[in-house]
Amino acid sequence: MDEENASPTEFDVIVWGATGFTGKIVVEYLYQTYGNQTDQLTWAIAGRDADKLQAVIDEVGCDKIPYLLADGSDRGSLDALVASTRVVLSTVGPYALYGSLLVGACAASGTHYCDLTGEVQWMRLMIDAHHDEAVQSGAKIVHTCGFDSIPSDLGVHFLQEALQTRGGPPAEQVKYRLVKAAGGVSGGTIASMLNMMDEVAENPKLLTVIADPYALNPLNTVTGQDVNEAATPIYDDVLNQWVGPFVMAGINTRVVRRSHALLGMPYGPGFSYEEGTLIGAGPTGYLKALMASVGTRFGMLLSAIGPTRRLLARFLPKPGEGPERAKREAGFFEVILHGTTGTTGAGQSPGQIQVRVTGDRDPGYGGTAKMIAEAAVCLALDPLKGSGGVLTPAVAMGPELIARLTQNAGLSFEVID
Repeated sequence: MDEENASPTEFDVIVWGATGFTGKIVVEYLYQTYGNQTDQLTWAIAGRDADKLQAVIDEVGCDKIPYLLADGSDRGSLDALVASTRVVLSTVGPYALYGSLLVGACAASGTHYCDLTGEVQWMRLMIDAHHDEAVQSGAKIVHTCGFDSIPSDLGVHFLQEALQTRGGPPAEQVKYRLVKAAGGVSGGTIASMLNMMDEVAENPKLLTVIADPYALNPLNTVTGQDVNEAATPIYDDVLNQWVGPFVMAGINTRVVRRSHALLGMPYGPGFSYEEGTLIGAGPTGYLKALMASVGTRFGMLLSAIGPTRRLLARFLPKPGEGPERAKREAGFFEVILHGTTGTTGAGQSPGQIQVRVTGDRDPGYGGTAKMIAEAAVCLALDPLKGSGGVLTPAVAMGPELIARLTQNAGLSFEVID
């Protein structure tokens, strides 16, 4: 069904990019969880190709879900699209190439927006261009609503809330450890990372933004002592394992730090946050962590060189490609966050807390699709506190999104120590 001229705020959610690989999974999840057009949720899909949109509807079976046509390169077309909905959910990346006009349209109209970007340089651009405008319009612009960076951002939020419930001080230091995960690497994520390298090659000043541990913090705010993640193995003396790099740490850490700043730094001006992957114990664990560190650095070096980067792009997964359903459904992830509090009085030792965050699908596709879908529904339907702006998942939605993810999307958040 062609709904080019939908009436204002006719829909709760519009999925922009529904014909892409991840977009189709989002459509499947929304249909399975919320059904066709109902009093529970009114939603639609959108793009520029009517035949492809209709093919998605036919494949998924959501025959009562309308499609809307819009041109992502035409601001007027996007203005008309966002005026018809409470929330736009975008899976169209690299966002630095295809996302700026849509964010601008949402910020101007007061329409909430969520996406899957991990492009730090583009997020900084959107903050500078649209944060104040979104504050005025009431639009909540929420990046990183997938595996980057919901387990990190909401995990820290959950940990600190658990400490508050205990009546103790907040954690001044939190360490995120990826324990295990299974699933394919997202072609969209790879494309975004390669595009970021292309942008740096054209504008080396962007490297300063990407390398800044506080790149996403509001300007002129106090920063802590965090630095970029270690290039060599480190030993986690709480979990008693060697830790190697986590490929998404450069995104997630900056999102968590922005959350802390936007909330008014409730965990203290010296709050510290870092991420890594648990590798193993003993000499074997050290060697594996060392190999992981060397491999990560070598990969970054190769991707920084133009000809090598273009060669890698020929062999790595591309946007629109991904694992088959069976592999996605067999995937999972497990993360442990360990927090250390300050002392509550003279002679007292710092307190400790550990929380576990898990998901029951591969993080790159199945898990991410469920996370962004629930984020969009949360923005559309839940009575959220706070003003608009370019926000983070924790600041925009916090406990409301945790509740939806645990109830509907196969995630769990639990205190384990």
